[in-house]
Amino acid sequence: MNLLTTLAGSMLEGFFPAGWDLARIDACVDADPATITRRQPWWHKSFQPIECVSQGDFDTFMGHEIAQTIRRAKEAGRKLSIILPVGPMGMYRWAVYFLKEWNVSCEHVYGFNMDEWSDASGNTLPATDPGAFQFAMEQAFYGPLGKLTVPKKQRNFATRKNLLSYAEKLGELKSQGAMHVVVFGVGRVCHIAFWEPHFAGEYDSDTEWKAQTHRLGARLHPLTIEQNALTSFKSRTTLVPAFANTIGPALFLGADHIIGGADGIFSRGMQWQGLSLWMTFRHAPTPWIPSTYMTTQPGKFFFLNELAGPLTAECH
Repeated sequence: MNLLTTLAGSMLEGFFPAGWDLARIDACVDADPATITRRQPWWHKSFQPIECVSQGDFDTFMGHEIAQTIRRAKEAGRKLSIILPVGPMGMYRWAVYFLKEWNVSCEHVYGFNMDEWSDASGNTLPATDPGAFQFAMEQAFYGPLGKLTVPKKQRNFATRKNLLSYAEKLGELKSQGAMHVVVFGVGRVCHIAFWEPHFAGEYDSDTEWKAQTHRLGARLHPLTIEQNALTSFKSRTTLVPAFANTIGPALFLGADHIIGGADGIFSRGMQWQGLSLWMTFRHAPTPWIPSTYMTTQPGKFFFLNELAGPLTAECH
């Protein structure tokens, strides 16, 4: 007896994205956690999953990868457009540490935050609100870099007005030979940024879905709201906005290099991200599970090995 056998007639009937085959999703999970890095046919030849045994390792390794990417672009004399998430966050402390140790200026970096909380019209939280992603980035990355930081005019946040310019700005940077990098986490419903799985039902083809650059006032899935209540708002669901501004697949696909991360554990064996990780790695790419496309791009994906499981029941 499980969800698959008791879903009919329950309050969860119709709750999950319409394109989700729950039996197929469950089959993505292997009983042997060691198999999670087994390569799949659709993975990019340069896609590399990297297991981390502790939160400290995860933060350090991912931060080092961000810093190395910034340094390499500078040494190559190239501009760098880098899409940045708020979640995970611990890697920014280490990115700052390494950049300061190496004395690498970020004057060549153009930062694009991938999303921001909003209302249904795309109006965002004030930048001074502690829940705002702009506030989080200024506190965790741009501010601590000090004199080495990304120039203010090269920092982009997903406000109602500025998000509309992302595609044009990124296109201009690409025409100038800039390297394009996407840093990301994976949501409970396998979104990238706040590009939710249920958006797939609005498009007639994968090609049309992939062409979308952004969305203002994106309607968030309940699992996304509850995930953020637990991870960012200390369980206070009432503080979480129900909408967000977000980049779309046209901006988070086609990267020169990706830097992904999954560190969704709590304590005492509890976690929220294991199934999402297995889906990302094992499910064939589909717009109904946006994170599945990230494995088709070159780069590194860091994850806490505890997330691999085994994903079996353990009462707390």
